[in-house]
Amino acid sequence: MSNATGSEHIVKSFDTELARLTLELQRMGELALIQLDAAIDAVVERDSDAAMRVINDDTRIDALEHEISQGVIRLLALRQPMARDLREVLAGLRIATDIERIGDYAANVAKRSLVLNQSAPVQLVAALPRLADLARNLVEQVLEAYRDGDADKALDAWANDEELDEQYTGLFRELLTYMMEDPRNITPCTHLLFMAKNLERIGDHATNIAENVYFLVHGTMIEQERRKRDATTLLPVDDPR
Repeated sequence: MSNATGSEHIVKSFDTELARLTLELQRMGELALIQLDAAIDAVVERDSDAAMRVINDDTRIDALEHEISQGVIRLLALRQPMARDLREVLAGLRIATDIERIGDYAANVAKRSLVLNQSAPVQLVAALPRLADLARNLVEQVLEAYRDGDADKALDAWANDEELDEQYTGLFRELLTYMMEDPRNITPCTHLLFMAKNLERIGDHATNIAENVYFLVHGTMIEQERRKRDATTLLPVDDPR
């Protein structure tokens, strides 16, 4: 085999491995979104059995993240990629970590629902699906941006996280008001607050993926500072007693 033919073979093999990495990340992302949908359904339907399935299925995402991490380590060791190829591999590793965390947050929502089901239904549960839809849309956007190598789409998703932050802050205010009106609401509303925060954090991990896609394409980080619209740390909290 000539040196030229050998080099072509190595390049083709590396491209095949990168394509497989992309497909595995897409599959992992789809599983995380399925988990998110199932967790929200379990909350709304007060279905503890469904919540337990979400919790148990989180191991599938964890296993995929482990496989991808091991694959990336092999790529780094055997191929020693440079420039764009190196960015592809490192971005894949970081994105896998973010998707794994998204799956964890979906499982956390399901765990909270088990405790929430022990209390009387709370009206503000209806706000969670709206928040989850915004988070889901962000994750879908950044996964598409990664698949297509589209930095502009990634940047749009990165900016769109502001809407999720604003919705989260609004729900936070409503839940606080609900708790102050009736102390019996404190326990269930506290669990809803944690659920809402998990959904807001999913948006943050989506923006992490967007930043990695942008870096993958351009080799530089996003220059502008993202405006964080989560104002919950600035809200005064009165004693509800």
